[in-house]
Parts: sequence; C-alpha cells; structure tokens
Amino acid sequence: MNSPTIGNSCNITTGKLDSNHAVSGGKFPFFTCAVTPDTIDSFAFDDNVVLVAGNNAQGNFHVNRYKGKFNAYQRTYVLTAKPEFEIDFIYYSLKLELKRLKERCQGSQTKFLTKPILTSIHLRDIDKIAQQKIGAVLSALDSKIELNNCINSELEAMAKTLYDYWFVQFDFPDKNGKPYKTSGGKMVWNEKLKRDIPEGWKVKRIGDFGEFKNGINYDPSLEGDTDAKIINVRNISSSNLFISQYDLDIIRLQESNVNNYLVTDKDILIARSGIPGATRMMFEFAKNTIYCGFIIRFQVNTLIEKNYLFYFLKDMEKNTTSKSGGTIMSNVNQDTMKRMIVIEPNDQIVIKFNEFINPIFSKINGIIQENQKLTELRDWLLPMLMNGQVKVS
Repeated sequence: MNSPTIGNSCNITTGKLDSNHAVSGGKFPFFTCAVTPDTIDSFAFDDNVVLVAGNNAQGNFHVNRYKGKFNAYQRTYVLTAKPEFEIDFIYYSLKLELKRLKERCQGSQTKFLTKPILTSIHLRDIDKIAQQKIGAVLSALDSKIELNNCINSELEAMAKTLYDYWFVQFDFPDKNGKPYKTSGGKMVWNEKLKRDIPEGWKVKRIGDFGEFKNGINYDPSLEGDTDAKIINVRNISSSNLFISQYDLDIIRLQESNVNNYLVTDKDILIARSGIPGATRMMFEFAKNTIYCGFIIRFQVNTLIEKNYLFYFLKDMEKNTTSKSGGTIMSNVNQDTMKRMIVIEPNDQIVIKFNEFINPIFSKINGIIQENQKLTELRDWLLPMLMNGQVKVS
C-alpha cells in the first residue's frame, strides 16, 4: 500500500492578496513567504492550519502553524487536515522535508514550490492516534520554546522601561532614593540637545564611547558544516527583522582574516539598513560567530557603558518607523553613527543601572540557552519520530 501524501491528507488552498496589503500594527496575522507573518486589518481564514511559503529567493520554504483568524499572500499555501489525519503531524512532517523541498524547487532567480511538488510529498503511514502522540511530543517542546520567548519579551520590556524612566524622563533615584526630576532635581539647559538635562551630566558623540566597524562580505558558497557561524540580516519584511545564522567553512575563510570579525562581549550589532529591532547584544549569539557586511559592529570601550549605550541605540532605532521618510537610523553608516549625540550620565547612575539590568540580561541569556537546547532536542527527535526509530508509548 502506498504511503499517504500531502495531496490526499490535506485540503489545500492559497491566499488571495499581494504582499503589499500588509498593515503595520494590524489586527490579524498576514502570512507571506517570510519566516514570520506581517499583520493586516482583515481576515479571510479562521481555521486550524499549516501554512507553507510557495516561493523564496533562497529556496527555503517556511512552514508555519496557526489556529484562528488570519490572512495570506497569494503564494502561500493554506493546509487543513482531512478527518483521518492530525494537523500537527502534517506540520512536523513538512518541517522535516524543508531541505528536500529546497533541493526539489524549480525556477531560476526566484525559487517556486509548485502545488504538484507540495502534494507529492509523502507522509509516514501510521494511524491518527500515533500521529497525535508524535505531534503532542513535538508541540510540547515548541510550546515551551514559545513560552520562553514570551518571558524574554517581558523581561526586555522591563529593562527598556527602566531605561526610559532613568535616562529619558530623568527619574533615576536621587541620593534619597526618590525620582530625580520629579522630586525637583536640578536640570540645566543643553544647547546641543535643545533640552534640559540633569546637572553634572555631559553630552558627547557616541564615537567617543567605542569603535564602529563594518562586517565581512562573504560568499554564500562558503556555508558548510562547522562550528563557526555568520550572522546575516537580509531576511526582512515590512515589520520584522530576522537574523539568520549560517554554518561556515572556516578553512575557506582564513584568507579573509575572519578572526577580526568575531563577535565579542563588548559588541553591539546594528543592521546597516536601520530596520526596527535590528540592534542586538552579544548574549543572543553563539561563540565563534562572525558578523556579515550587512551589519555595523559597535565595540564599546568599557562594559560599564554597554547596557546604557545599547538602549540609547534602541531608542534611536524607533525613528525608522517614522512615515515621514529618512531618519537618523535609516541606511546607517559608520560616519553617521559616530556623529550621533548621546548624553553621558555620571558613572554612579550607570553603575546603579547595571545592577538592575545585568540580572535581567542574565535571565534572558539563560532562557536563550535553554531554548537552544530545547530546539536541538526537538530537531533530534523529529526525524527519529517520523521514521519510527523512536516511538511514543
């Protein structure tokens, strides 16, 4: 008996919209061929589905799982399971096939996943109860990863709120532990900023606090199975930035002095296109990570200043969402960055800020490492569950 296929296990349709229908801050997810969805103000679907990208420039056809109201791009396949099949089992089966999909894609410049290719993908021939058990194990791991991501988002929001309170509103604790500005702390006019700042604080160019450097330009053919990775920021949608990490053939990169581009604990990484959310801290990356030419590295002089400067740059990053055109963080370059004016708080306040922020970052880092292990476990289990090497009792 032939094994089931996507074609006879699923009902398949596609979205109807162009990708430019996305609405920033919309009410519903809008699935395109990007890794994560945009948003939109109207929905065309309300179901329990798997979504498959129908085209991608690199032939990486992303698979998403969603339940609820959403909309979809016209090259996105929307799959629902027929009664005798489990939707989570179909989702994880397709995730396992991603590399094969890339090999089987057709087209020249843009890679297309045609419906005949999609429908011909085979599934393991097991009953629905076994499908549900496999789906439950893998989805439990993904649910934990997602919960961890939500916790980290809350922690990051806490840290950003503290920065705003201390260094934007200037209500850091005074010598009596009261909010400085609100409690009548002395403010002085600064001509460069055209605003009042706390007495004793200075204004400098951010270039005085560290060194800026562009990343390495590399040939994608150098991607290989090693423990060195390169960070790439080319996968961009209108509302999201996706930082991809690729394994590299470190031997073939030696002539490029690759060690000069390794990320260190003093580094803040900024996308040169000024995409919101692009500024990143070192703790988000594995060791032996290299930053590519789409990134500017800002290496601070001292770690004491790093947290404060990171949030200053994140604050500047918000300007890229302006609808009025170019801003200070749009299409950034080293010279632009060096000239940016930043307030220099007194050392005691920065050290006190770090006492609050470092434990938050430590917690974030621990969760990131836990997610990496959970992801490795899921990816290790996935093929063995699908081919029957491991069974769920």
